[in-house]
Amino acid sequence: MTLQLRGVVAEFNPDVGLGVVDVDGVAMQFHCIAISDGSRNIEVGTAVTVATERRFGRIEAVRVTPQLA
Repeated sequence: MTLQLRGVVAEFNPDVGLGVVDVDGVAMQFHCIAISDGSRNIEVGTAVTVATERRFGRIEAVRVTPQLA
């Protein structure tokens, strides 16, 4: 079972495809290919759920799923 955390997209740069999700004050980086709807773009301020994975020596957000209002 994968733990799903709730957070908010704090930063996203569509030119390079990198962003940051804030999960209870902890910044977790993600790449646009982790956005679950396949769009490769997400707005800052979007509420999301994420799973986490250790990559390149740090914890990253994976399976970034936008939440419906």
